[in-house]
Amino acid sequence: MQKHTPLPQAFADLGVETRFLKALVNMGFVEPSDIQRGMIPPALQGQDILGQARTGTGKTAAFGLPMLQMIDPGRRLQAMCLVPTRELAVQVAGELCRLAEFADVHVVPVYGGQKVATQLHQLGRKPHFVVGTPGRVMDFIQRRVLEIAEIRFVVLDEVDRMLDIGFRDDIRSILSRVTSKHQTMFVSATIDEEIKRLAMRYMNEPTEINVSHDRLTVDEVEQSYVTAEPRDKFRVLRLLLQQQNPPVAIVFCNTKHGARKLAKKLHDTGVDAMEIHGDLEQRKRDRVMERFRKHQIKVLVATDLASRGIDVSAITHIFNYDVPKDPEVYVHRIGRTARMGAQGMAIMLVTREEGKELTSIEALINREIPSRTVDGFVASASDDLPPSRAASAASRLSVPVAAPVGASVPSPVRTLGGKFKPLRRRRRL
Repeated sequence: MQKHTPLPQAFADLGVETRFLKALVNMGFVEPSDIQRGMIPPALQGQDILGQARTGTGKTAAFGLPMLQMIDPGRRLQAMCLVPTRELAVQVAGELCRLAEFADVHVVPVYGGQKVATQLHQLGRKPHFVVGTPGRVMDFIQRRVLEIAEIRFVVLDEVDRMLDIGFRDDIRSILSRVTSKHQTMFVSATIDEEIKRLAMRYMNEPTEINVSHDRLTVDEVEQSYVTAEPRDKFRVLRLLLQQQNPPVAIVFCNTKHGARKLAKKLHDTGVDAMEIHGDLEQRKRDRVMERFRKHQIKVLVATDLASRGIDVSAITHIFNYDVPKDPEVYVHRIGRTARMGAQGMAIMLVTREEGKELTSIEALINREIPSRTVDGFVASASDDLPPSRAASAASRLSVPVAAPVGASVPSPVRTLGGKFKPLRRRRRL
């Protein structure tokens, strides 16, 4: 006789009904995360909410459970969630469907890249909950096939990312079209003044819930970097993959061309790797992500398109093959591992010219990232380079000479205050 699994009482204490508690059991949820504890009770009371929490802390369930519980199965479309990327639309819709396993609630994702006719057919089945990217949602509104004026619940997921990639006008246009009395929730990893102004315009005295604790990276991620020149980076990555042998890993590149080239080189050397970036047609992107979620692909080579659209269990390693120019992108990348308290490792490959970028990342996360060595790796000698490139490499390694007597000496670097460590000078790697 199969042992009965008890329902998660901690979620029941927050007001979650039995039909959703059973779904949580099947999903492996036992204890709510901080953002779930903070958001679920006021959301069930109908309050507008501005929620901030780190990546990978369960924000989808935090807004999804209350909305699903309050939806009336006998009525038409009642809830809408806007997300920044196609991958995130599929991911959020999938999690909402799992949460609604024992509830008569129909969830549909709408996003660009998929055939319009397919999504129109899904909308024709009268869903209760639509999850979509702003561009496709606006397209369907203008086609008059998506009516949102009477919806009761609106959520904006990853608001900062949507603003970053230029969805401001679409977001404002969509929110202004919801004319009925409704509940609005914004959730994001970071919340700045622009997001607060947006909240003031479209929300009614929102409750602010911040469980990020000013920590931009999770303690469970073991972070390090390896110094490697561009000509050596592939060899370093191959050695790291061999030595670490990660079950599921993501390798981040800054460009689509770089991701395409690296995935091919890895595949040609026997690594089970595939690429995902904006140039892939949507059907192929969907197939790659589905295989990755099922752990049928060991290494995913991705651009930052995927840095906030992948919620795959058991990602153990993040490799930053290219150092991101924006330090906040680094935070979002490594947030793909150590999800919901699991352990993870993030390794970054840094050239000697990227000391400034490394220092910027360390200043943002208020932590010094340690360097590491790779067994068996020997850097290529500068003698192997053409004379012009060898001279350039040598100049980067040059040690500053002492200032002449009487010359002015630069003032020391200022600190950011008692809350932060002193800013370091540009790293010499």
